[in-house]
Order: sequence, then structure tokens, then C-alpha cells
Amino acid sequence: MRKSIGLSFVYLALVSLLAALFFGCIGAFQYIMPELLRDSFPFYKIRPLHVSLIVAWIFLASVGGIYHALPRILQKPLYSNKLAIWHYWIFLITGVVIIISYLFGYFGGREYWAFSPILAIPIIISWFFLIINFFTTIKGYRIELCEDKNGTSKLVWPVYIWMWATGIIFFFLTFIEAYLWLIPYFRENIIGELTVQWKAYGSLVGSWNMLVYGLAIYVMEKTSDTRISSMPLTYSLFFLGFINLLLGWSHHIYIIPAAKWIRLLGYAISMTELIVLAKIIWDWKGILKQGKKHIHSIPYRFLLSSDFWIITNLIVAIIISIPAINIYTHGTHITVAHAMGSTIGINTMILLASIFYMVSENRKEDYSETELKLIYRGFWLTNISLAIFWTTLIASGVVKSYYTLEDMPFQQIMNSLHSYFIVFAISGMSLLIGIVMIVIPLLSKLSANQLAENEQ
Repeated sequence: MRKSIGLSFVYLALVSLLAALFFGCIGAFQYIMPELLRDSFPFYKIRPLHVSLIVAWIFLASVGGIYHALPRILQKPLYSNKLAIWHYWIFLITGVVIIISYLFGYFGGREYWAFSPILAIPIIISWFFLIINFFTTIKGYRIELCEDKNGTSKLVWPVYIWMWATGIIFFFLTFIEAYLWLIPYFRENIIGELTVQWKAYGSLVGSWNMLVYGLAIYVMEKTSDTRISSMPLTYSLFFLGFINLLLGWSHHIYIIPAAKWIRLLGYAISMTELIVLAKIIWDWKGILKQGKKHIHSIPYRFLLSSDFWIITNLIVAIIISIPAINIYTHGTHITVAHAMGSTIGINTMILLASIFYMVSENRKEDYSETELKLIYRGFWLTNISLAIFWTTLIASGVVKSYYTLEDMPFQQIMNSLHSYFIVFAISGMSLLIGIVMIVIPLLSKLSANQLAENEQ
């Protein structure tokens, strides 16, 4: 008996989530109290800490879910548990070095990867271990999932296997692509460099969406009596997600001279992808209601919450996709609201649903009454706080856009937003408390080694 390596990744992911929100709260309060920790934790250090840790949370939780689920799906162990362990330790040690480098003010990268490019090498190596492990493990895998109109059985992969395979490969490619700026040919052309950078980061988001959405479909299938992973609608989500991964980045480059149709196509694809995901979750909810199966489970609540945030984020995304509006909203807190709604409201809720499923395989009795109360209260506090946080960001973005149109000086605009920043910081702190209430029981289960298992 040994503990699943996937659960080790999950434990580290949860720690990353808490650390990311902690630094995010410090950054939020620095908006209203600029002197706060200015000498030890200035904002230029806080921001990359927050961003890198939140990206680490998404990838660690996704990879942990895949390592944990794959042996159960295939009914055989991973190709190499040693490679998975090496992946874990390389990622952990590199992450610690990155955090230390930030704290000492050593940077050198761009956007999500603000750390020195040298530290990208071990990340590439560790991800290559995942590629070997994943594709060697699924080699030769076939499963009977559906029948065609003539009643003939088809041997197909469940769609989440396709999603994970695509996400794993394209993270590897886009991560390398994000470092093309090191080559003079790209670095010396500002338009070309910006285009390649946003293409890489946009496709990077598409790659983690593949991993996260795949986990969502896996959990939905395991908590229902239907084979959601073989339905045509679910496969349409995969194909839309793949096209979005390739082209969806284009809506980020309004400020760069480019053909309008490219930007509009990117937005149209990303909107359609969210609509299909929302539809799948809504249909799954109806299936559970009909069968009364797991309808009150913890993963059910978190997946429904993600559906709510998909819809609200979709509305905002459609509005800010209008070029005449985007000119004024781009770079304001409206963009931050959209990012936070996606990261916390959609991805984090889906990942927490998958982690709760992994931890208890959907059995509520694994948690004491006290733990359940803590989880449910944390769930509501998180969602209410996120709603306030999100609404405040949008409101402040609207005000900033209006004052920008009035040609008000930047400093005067920021002073006028002070009351919004107060609500923003307080709701951010409340959001952190809600997440802590949810995560404590999960960390307790993992650290107590209550889930020692065989990698089947």
C-alpha cells in the first residue's frame, strides 16, 4: 500500500492556492495602504508571487488529478511511478527557488513566468517526464463506450483522455514558445514579440482549460449513470477547446495592429466553448436530479458553482469583446474581474470538485459533521465574497473608463477609486477565509495519510 503520487501533487496544489490568495490579499490592501510592507513585500514582488502561485495551483491540481485518475480509468498502474515522483520533486524544488528569487528581487522573465529563464529548464524537464508517463501508460488503451446508429459497438477513448493528452502536449509547446523572446529575431521586433507572447500565454490558458475541463467531465461521469465522456456534445467541447487553444488568444491583441477578423474569431470561439461547457454541466445536473444520485454531494455543489460563474463571466466577456468598448476596458479592473472570475469562479471550483471526489470518492460520511459545516460555510463565504470582489472590480473598471474619457489625470482617477479598493481588499480577505475553511478538511485528510492506496 502506498499513497497516490497524484494526491501528493494535490496537497502541494492546495498549499499553492492558499499562498497565492495570501499574497493576493496583501497586494489588495497595498492599494489602500501603500506603506503596508513596502520595504519587505513591495507590490512588484507581491504580484509575481500571486500570479505564479495561482498558475502553479491550477497545473499542480490538474496534474495530480490526472495521475490519480489514470490508473483507475485504465485499470493498470502508471508506466513509471518513479518518473511521477521525479516530476513532483523537480517541480517542488524549482518552485521553492522561484519563490526565494522573487523575495530577493531577482526577476528576468515575462508575465506568468517572471522568474529567470534558467529556471524554466527544470520545469520543461519535469513536464517531459509527464509526457512520457502519460502517453506510455495510455498506449494501446481502448474502451467500449458507445454504439453507432446500426447498433455496432465502437471502441473510442473517453473525451477526457483526449483533453488531457492535448493539454499536456500544448502546455509543453506553449511554455517553450513563451521564451522565444530570448531569441534576438523576436526580441528586436516589438510588434512581433508582443504578438508571440500573447499567443503563447493565450494558448497556455487553453492548455490548462483542457486539463481542467477534462477533470470536470471525469467527475461528472463518475457521479452519474451516463457516459458523458462519449456524448457528441462533450466531444464538441473538446474540438471547440482545441480550436480556442489555437486561435482564442487573438482577442488579447486589440492594441496590436492586426486584422479585425482574427480578434473577433478568437472571441467567438472562446464564447462558444463556455456556452457548451455550461450546457454540459446543466444537463448533468438534470441527470442527477432524475436519479437522485449524489445530488447533495460536495463535488456537485462546486460544479454547479462553476456553472454559475461560467454564465456570469460569459456575459462580461461578450460585452468587453465589442471593440468600441474594449478600447476603454482593456487594462482596467474589468479585465482583472474577467480573469478572477475564470481563475477562481470556474477553474478553482472545478478543481476543488475534482479534489473532493478524489479524496472521498464522493462519500459524505468520510467527513465529520463539523468538517461538513466548515466546508459548506466556506463554500458560501467563498462564492459570496467572490461575487462582491468581482462586482467591485467591474464597477471600478467602469468608473476608470469613464474618467479616462474625461481626460482626468491618472493619479486623480486612482484617488477617486479608493472606496472601491477598500471593498475590493475586504472581500478579498473574506474570500481567502472562505477558501481556508474549504481547504482545511482536505489538507487534514491528506496529511493524516487516510488515503494510502495502491496505484491500480
